[in-house]
Amino acid sequence: MSRLLFLIHGMWATPHTWRHWRGYFEQRGWHVVAPPLRHHENAPLEPAHGLGTTSLLDYAADLEARLRHLPSPPVIVGHGMGGLLAQILAARGLASASVLLCPTPPAALGLRRPSAWRPLIRSQMRWGWWRSPHRPAFATAMHGFFNTYSDKLEAGREFARLVHDSGRALFEIAYPFLDKAGRAAHVDPGDITTPMLVIGAGRDRFLPPVIARVVARRYAHVAVHHEFPNQGHWVIGQPGWTDVAGMVEDWIGRAVNPPDIELSDLERRRAWRASMLRR
Repeated sequence: MSRLLFLIHGMWATPHTWRHWRGYFEQRGWHVVAPPLRHHENAPLEPAHGLGTTSLLDYAADLEARLRHLPSPPVIVGHGMGGLLAQILAARGLASASVLLCPTPPAALGLRRPSAWRPLIRSQMRWGWWRSPHRPAFATAMHGFFNTYSDKLEAGREFARLVHDSGRALFEIAYPFLDKAGRAAHVDPGDITTPMLVIGAGRDRFLPPVIARVVARRYAHVAVHHEFPNQGHWVIGQPGWTDVAGMVEDWIGRAVNPPDIELSDLERRRAWRASMLRR
């Protein structure tokens, strides 16, 4: 197995949000790639020109270009909206496996829980929001993303790093039934043929754990599901993130590169069956 990890951050985030995971996996011999989504390199309060009309498909196209320059298909890990992008890219055959952390659901499932709408409502209060940059309010982020932080100063520092995101991408996620031309959030489950791990968080107030469950069921032919009952949405950095990262690494080892002993046992069983047939 190529020890190559491709990390996709979520809405309002940047590659900096992966700093804990990057260090964790690099110390264990992984080569980690964590690119920024388009227009996510500006300062938090200075949205880039053109950000508001950037599509999920633009994000996916940029990531696909990066993936096709890698020596082999990596394990793709996505958080939140990054989890939806991971689904899109896995459906294009670009992943050896994929890990969805508290993922945004694809179009067929939609944002079915009121809690998922709370951080998004403020962004939709002004005319033209679907083509404008947006950023969550402090109170919204503290309630929805950072609610498991006991250190509120650290949570505040995490909030200060959040950047603006695309109104177009928000529209495609929140109202996929209106995006009939682009179908940006659409993923055909049959197009995903590599292993998938879907992780939910029991205290996630933004994308609650039921969403991870229904996403896993949609890809039941390749997916397994695990829930961390005491984690919130920010599984990439809140207290306890090492438990999540460790579980992900263990799963990758089993799903993508099973231990040699298991392969040897399988070979022995096949040899035994063959010998019985020859009798």
